[in-house]
Amino acid sequence: MKKLPVGTQAFEKLIRENKLYVDKTEHIYNLINNGSVYFLSRPRRFGKSLLISTIKELFKGNKEIFEGLYIYDKWDWTKQYPVIHLDFTEIQYATAEQLEISLDKFLEDTAKREKITLDQTETRLIGVKFAELIEKLHKSKGQQVVILIDEYDKPMIDSLNKAKEVNQEIKERLHNFYQVIKGSDEHIKFMFMTGVSRFAGLSVFSALNNLYDITMDSEYASICGYTQEELESNFKEYIEEAGKSLELRYEETIGSIKRWYNGYSWEGKTFVYNPFSTLSFFRSKKFEGYWFNTGTPTFLIEQIKKKGDLELLSEARVVSSATLRGNSDYANVNSMALLFQTGYLTIKKEEIVEDESEYIIDFPNYEVKSAFLGDLLEAYTKKDITEVQTLRGKLLKVMRSKDSVGLEGILKSLYANIPYSLHIGKEAYYHSLFLMLARATGIEVNSEVLTDKGRIDVVLKHKDFVVLIEIKYGKENNKVEGMIKEAMEQIRTKKYYEKYVGSDGNRNKVVLLAIGFSENKEIVCRFEDI
Repeated sequence: MKKLPVGTQAFEKLIRENKLYVDKTEHIYNLINNGSVYFLSRPRRFGKSLLISTIKELFKGNKEIFEGLYIYDKWDWTKQYPVIHLDFTEIQYATAEQLEISLDKFLEDTAKREKITLDQTETRLIGVKFAELIEKLHKSKGQQVVILIDEYDKPMIDSLNKAKEVNQEIKERLHNFYQVIKGSDEHIKFMFMTGVSRFAGLSVFSALNNLYDITMDSEYASICGYTQEELESNFKEYIEEAGKSLELRYEETIGSIKRWYNGYSWEGKTFVYNPFSTLSFFRSKKFEGYWFNTGTPTFLIEQIKKKGDLELLSEARVVSSATLRGNSDYANVNSMALLFQTGYLTIKKEEIVEDESEYIIDFPNYEVKSAFLGDLLEAYTKKDITEVQTLRGKLLKVMRSKDSVGLEGILKSLYANIPYSLHIGKEAYYHSLFLMLARATGIEVNSEVLTDKGRIDVVLKHKDFVVLIEIKYGKENNKVEGMIKEAMEQIRTKKYYEKYVGSDGNRNKVVLLAIGFSENKEIVCRFEDI
């Protein structure tokens, strides 16, 4: 059984150390044969660096390490190309000056390694030096240059919380550096650039007008991450080992891994597993939030609070293709696009409406949904994550036992610590926080559900019960009881429950719930059977 490649991003090292490699070379072969200048956006720790490293070793002609892979007998190994491999995780960029100095050192080190002397010596003309390196590499090696840039937008993303002038200076330095690539086209064989997003406002996409963005291209939907077939064919022994450790049957193990770590898609048809979380699970044999825990999305949560975008996380949303492909400044991009690009939301389905693509966007899996909503609830309610997790567990318990007083206690606890400045005097606000808590438990949550007689506010589906919920909001405390009565009458008059009562007439699993909120945080709940 081959070793797990957890944390290994260098392709040559992975192969030589006999670690498991899921063969992506067919994608690489098609990529190179169909074009020459590409961009790919994927979330952090999703295999972008390994992909870049694999392409690098291919162009260097390192034939022996590709034996047994798809591309082995299809590549011309007689040619070797000079490669410029720039990984921005290894570049210093605390200030614009530091960025320039670090890039200058990278170019000098690359030139020295390739036995090239650069005439340009001034650090401030970093773009000119880059262009000189490309041209001289081409002429000295007799082959056009391959340029591989990993995490191109990292300096911009990490400078977002810095002073505006610092952010702008870094942006300008990067723009001057990247723009020389277009002018060096005759010397370039292939260019591949990766990043978390295309929202950094670097003008790189306009400067490189022949740059092809494959982020949402169906042909390359599984170029990073593992498909279901790849998981089961490459990790069968690890799945069996995990199942024995967890005392689960094979099918149960597969189902649980899928629920936790699958679900990422960039076109709504092909779904892949998060490689980092999947590999980490196979190593520890415990279901935990591995990918989410490697980086707290503090900036994203602050953006949601700042923009009042709480509702977008309470349920799946429909957005346009233009929204997800937006090319505005990273700091000003809408929250939906930001969450999609960084991997916290993904495309679940594509729908064609009047010849235009629309996408249903939601959390990819339980790992991300549970952890992100937990962090967001923690940020809003000022409770620590342990308290939030306790509330989630209690919510499931009171729903199962139809405990009205218990539910009131949970909701009062949830809303009590929310600062007044974050309160929005409308029903949708209370909907959203309640739905976020419910979704974080893993219960299936549907909002604004249509029936033949009206629209149900919320439907919670669990294997043991279905809860039909009507939520009312008012400004006066003394009217909350009246709102509860009105809500319950609405459910019964419009017979919302008929949609969920089985053909055998079994009503035992269907529960009615009315919730009333007042502006002063007065909360009343009432469960009733049909």
